[in-house]
Amino acid sequence: WSVQENSITYSLMVCLQPPPGHSFIVERDTTGQLPARASRIRVVLECICSSGQQMGESLCLLHHPDNSDQSSFLLCTMCTDSYLDWEKIKSGVEVMLGKAWLLLPESQHGQLTVLPSSQSCKFQLTGISDMDTYAEIRLGVE
Repeated sequence: WSVQENSITYSLMVCLQPPPGHSFIVERDTTGQLPARASRIRVVLECICSSGQQMGESLCLLHHPDNSDQSSFLLCTMCTDSYLDWEKIKSGVEVMLGKAWLLLPESQHGQLTVLPSSQSCKFQLTGISDMDTYAEIRLGVE
């Protein structure tokens, strides 16, 4: 977080985890190196049959794609083709936080506004203190 004259900004890094039975693969650049900034992250299915059977669960999506579950829904909302779609994810986070804000008692006295940003989710809180309050959420993968 950082404080300036009449404003405070909170910054938070959120690492996304793939749904069970999936993994994230960061594509390398043309020289075979990992890019300084990951822009294309592929989502791939993994076989979890052996671990799933030990836990009494059904077979994995890789070998039995007709076993659809919540992870399939997540992939539809998070991906375009086989890649993470940062705009879809960012939009989903903004909607989710907007709904969560309305459940807080502070929402009766203040307002949460989504600010434009191409690299992160940015919000401004107004009406709950004399200071301008901002929050920035950066999304990433490990």
